[in-house]
Parts: sequence; structure tokens; C-alpha cells
Amino acid sequence: MKTIQSIFIVLGIVTLLVSCNNEEDLTASPSAQERITANSVIADLMSKTASNDGSFDNIIDNASCLSIQLPVTVTVNGTILTINNTNGYQDIEDIIDLFDDDVDSVIISYPVTVILPDFSTVVVNDHTELAALSANCSDDNELDDDIECIDFQYPITASIFNANNDLINTITINNDNEMYQFIDDIDDYAAVTINFPITIILADGTMQTVNNIQELEDEIELAEDSCDEDDDNDFDDDDCENCTTSDLENLFADCNVWMVDGLEINDTDLEDNYDNYTFTFNNDGTITVTDNTNVFNGTWTANGTGSNIIFTINITGLPDFNNAWNLHEFERESDEAEIEFRLGDDELEFESDC
Repeated sequence: MKTIQSIFIVLGIVTLLVSCNNEEDLTASPSAQERITANSVIADLMSKTASNDGSFDNIIDNASCLSIQLPVTVTVNGTILTINNTNGYQDIEDIIDLFDDDVDSVIISYPVTVILPDFSTVVVNDHTELAALSANCSDDNELDDDIECIDFQYPITASIFNANNDLINTITINNDNEMYQFIDDIDDYAAVTINFPITIILADGTMQTVNNIQELEDEIELAEDSCDEDDDNDFDDDDCENCTTSDLENLFADCNVWMVDGLEINDTDLEDNYDNYTFTFNNDGTITVTDNTNVFNGTWTANGTGSNIIFTINITGLPDFNNAWNLHEFERESDEAEIEFRLGDDELEFESDC
């Protein structure tokens, strides 16, 4: 009798375990709306968002669909530079910006390794080979495949299922390269889902939570053409893309004394005429300029946003400065600040040790 009871107990336990397993499988099984399938709209959008954007180093290769693996050595207007990280691109620009009336050149020291949109690499041995690869890229500011106005915040986890809808693996995606390869290999799996919520980063730095596939598809499509992807070879046209007049006011508040670092009008360099002049841009819109013996008073205004900020100067007795200048760029380091204005081919630059 006890043996029969034991058998029933064992059968009951087995039945319970099978039932639980079936419930877990049903819970884990993804719905059709949750799945990412090969060649679907969302798979295509995710692939384009994760693909390698090569526009950030156009100052070197003039090609927005590929990038050169660092470190790389280049000769810029006769100066040899080894670029070890992305900060080095600014070093190239600084040399090119020294003069406006010279012929600029950036010569690559070959061989170099080129990273393609799918993150595969090719060793390039000379300019002819690089030009052949660059020919596959779109021209300046033409539409291309990659989506740069939105980014994924990593890590992101994904679940993989077999043909019976059993969860067989969970993988972690840590960067764009891994995301691109994950989407590229998606037809190797019976079913795939992303484990939501995830976070996306918009072009202005805003972070947004996305809770499902449809939301992600909508957000990528909405962001796709929402910013200037800067897919051109004019390396300094976005130096003040995110500038604001408030940033400029804060800079003047922090740095009280400014010197003329450059002044070129009608192809004539005039900065030496103002070696002993100091400028103070007050937050009430007034300017005070002093040299060894004289004091000059004037006004300044700044209007606009981004690359379209107009900085108007009017100083009595100093007509070389008086004009409506375009704010080209400004930067602040720990103990130094620089501001550059342009008007056509004319340039005005100030520096401050603050």
C-alpha cells in the first residue's frame, strides 16, 4: 500500500514539474510583436544606427563611410603628427587654421587600416587604394545609409530562442560593432528579442527610455533626419554648432582680461598694432579697452544660436574691431580660453589666461 502511495506521489511531482516547465516556456516564448526578424524594418533601422560612422575623421580621409584606425601618422602642412585618439583631429585643425592664405595638405603615412561601415577592416597601402574605397562613399552632404542622429546606450541584452520557443541564450551587446554583427547574424536564430526597456541617446544628448519594438522603430524614424550629420569635408563648419550666447556670457564672466591673438582685415595682419591692449567684455554689454595710456569704451551684443551667432562690436576710437562678426568658435581649458570671430575672409581672435 505504501508503495502504491509512493508511486502516486512521484507521479504527482513529475506532473507538477512538467506543468511548471510548460508555464515557464509559455512565459519565455516571445510574441510576434516582440521578435526582431531579418530584413524587417526595425532590423534595418537598428543596423543603420549601429553602423560605423566615418565622418568624424574626414579631416584625414575625406570619406564619411569609412574611418582610419588609430594610431595613424600624418603630415599636416609639413608638421608630422601621430594621432593616438580623437583629440588629435583638433590638433590637425589647429595647424590648418593657422593661416588662411596657404595651401593646406594632410598626407597620410601608409600603410593604414581602414574600418568599413560593417566594422570589417582593410589594410590600405597607398592613396590610390584609399581613393578606391572612398569612391563607395556618398559625396559631401548627400544622403547615406548610416543614422547618426540617435545612438544606443549600452549594454543591451538580447534573448535567443530555438524553434520550440525555448529560451536558449541571453547575450550582452556592449557597443555598435557588436550590435551591427548581432543584427547581421539574426537569421541564424529561430527567434530573437531585445530585453526592454533600453535607453536611446538623441543628437542633443537627451536620453529617452524605450519600452518595446514599436516604440524603438518610431523613435529611430523620428530622429533619422533630425540633425546635421556633418557628412562633409569642411572640417571646421560645425565648430560652433552647439554654441549659445549664454555660454559666451559665462565665458566673459569667468575670464575678465582678453588680448588680441589675431586680427586680419583685407588680407592685412593687424594684431601687432594691439600688442599692449586688454579687452574686458562686461555682462552689461559694455566693453572696456586699455593700453599703456588710453582707455576706450564701447559695446557688444550677441544674438543667434549655434553657428549663426552674430557678435557686434562698437568701440569708439578702435574702428578695426567694429563690425557684426560671426562667432566661429570658442574653447576653454583649465587656464586658457580662446574666441574666434570671422566675417568673410576677415578674422578676429582673442585669448585669455584665466
